[in-house]
Amino acid sequence: MTSAIARRDFLLASIAAAIAAAAGEFPASLYAESAVSADQFLALSQNLTQASSLDPGIAKTLLGGFLATGNGVALAELVADPVSGTGKNALLPNAIVGAWYSGVYNTAAGPAVATFDQALLWNALTYTKPFGECGGDTGYWSAAPKA
Repeated sequence: MTSAIARRDFLLASIAAAIAAAAGEFPASLYAESAVSADQFLALSQNLTQASSLDPGIAKTLLGGFLATGNGVALAELVADPVSGTGKNALLPNAIVGAWYSGVYNTAAGPAVATFDQALLWNALTYTKPFGECGGDTGYWSAAPKA
């Protein structure tokens, strides 16, 4: 006799599969062939977002996505001259900022998630927090927020 998969088992298996898929990295050759290093991309991202505490691991993932979608030359131009984000490269700085704020980036296979709880969106939305993140002690929400 076989039993149906419990909802909880299905959710746990789905979450485990999502984590395993997200752990996949871009091939090292993609970074080796690039004129932009992860550190340079991180510095560019800090300049564009005006956020100083960006995660280097997320920066490497986002850089891999931008390289995999054919933005290597435009990234190199932008790193060399951050003001050069005009003309044909005008959308690239916005795409970089958008990736940091949303945690989502494009790959050749479509959109992928680099991060959820470390997306800059949560810093901008001070009245909320990522799902599943505790805001304080039990019942913290019952008291009025501090000014």
